[in-house]
Amino acid sequence: MHDTVRTARRRSLLRRWSGHESPLRRLDWVLLSAVVMLTLIGTLLVWSATRPALLNTGQDPQVFLKKHLLTVAIGLGLAALVTALDYRLVRAYASIVYGASCVGLILVLTPLGSTIKGHHSWIELGGGFQLQPAEFAKVGLVVVLAVLLGEPRDAQTAPDTRDIVAALVLAGVVAGLIMMQPDLGTTMVLSVVVLAMVAISGAPKRWLVAMVTGGVGGAIAAWQFHLLKQYQINRFIAFADPAADPRGAGYNAAQARIAVGSGGLAGQGLFRGQQTGGHFVPEQHTDFIFTVAGEELGFLGSALIVVLVGVVLWRGLRIAAQCPNGFGMLVATGVVSWLAFQTFENIGMTIGIMPITGVPLPYISYGGSATLANMIALGLLEAVYVRQHPFS
Repeated sequence: MHDTVRTARRRSLLRRWSGHESPLRRLDWVLLSAVVMLTLIGTLLVWSATRPALLNTGQDPQVFLKKHLLTVAIGLGLAALVTALDYRLVRAYASIVYGASCVGLILVLTPLGSTIKGHHSWIELGGGFQLQPAEFAKVGLVVVLAVLLGEPRDAQTAPDTRDIVAALVLAGVVAGLIMMQPDLGTTMVLSVVVLAMVAISGAPKRWLVAMVTGGVGGAIAAWQFHLLKQYQINRFIAFADPAADPRGAGYNAAQARIAVGSGGLAGQGLFRGQQTGGHFVPEQHTDFIFTVAGEELGFLGSALIVVLVGVVLWRGLRIAAQCPNGFGMLVATGVVSWLAFQTFENIGMTIGIMPITGVPLPYISYGGSATLANMIALGLLEAVYVRQHPFS
């Protein structure tokens, strides 16, 4: 009797998830497939970038691979959870998400924080795992700005001065805490996100002009008054003149271009890259992972990554354009601008068209917090899409 009931329940559940009105049928499978393909490529590149050094030191050559796979599995679970939520209910918890991200950024500046590669940006969790609150701050800022800018007061069609000022103040708090670490790359990403969300919200153009002018003025002031760290200044100098210090600040950029250029059309083959195997480019499994793609997969493999990222951005823009309410539209806009600029900055610094900053390549680079945050971003896009396509 009990076996019969259990069997009937299994069949009912199977019909629910495979039938015409299954929640799975409402997902944006093009978006999901592109992210999965990028993640698979990234996993192979992480393995290839870390395996030689581990073998040379007699360690398990799959240590980073195992950690990355675990993080990806957790990230996909978070993406599924966020997708299952009604994104319109997320707005009720936007202030909590934002507040939690600020608390994380503050904790980094306390004795709980740790310094890795010159950045005081992590909280040690033990077991070789670290948490980087700045990555989750992107999520918190996107959702809270979507509430402020996507829901005009008093039947207005665009945010008013109070909303915009409040949004800029909240963004300034996050940016200020991140710059205290210091993390210039993440601050640049957040600046682009804020500018894009304000522009799409329908705010008056004078605000956009003021924001751009203020950003340029702030950058000039930071340079003139020596507010940047010396290594950050050296990176900008190396970007402006790559031959100025080829063995110092310009070393990473020069080696990155050599690695990408040596791949040719089809690449040297996975696990066969000489630059990768010799570990000539620092941080090849994180910030400079695109050099592994260029050397081992060649132009064709690198182009495939760019195309897949383009598919993700295209689907995200499509979701934003079709969303019937301002909050969902701005959530999708914030996620797309975040992924777009971070991808452009990461690939750009690898091939020499952008200054070097410590930002990972979305869905490709190794990194626990970044991977989880990117998967949450996928969940937000899917959540908006699913609610646009209700059951028939």
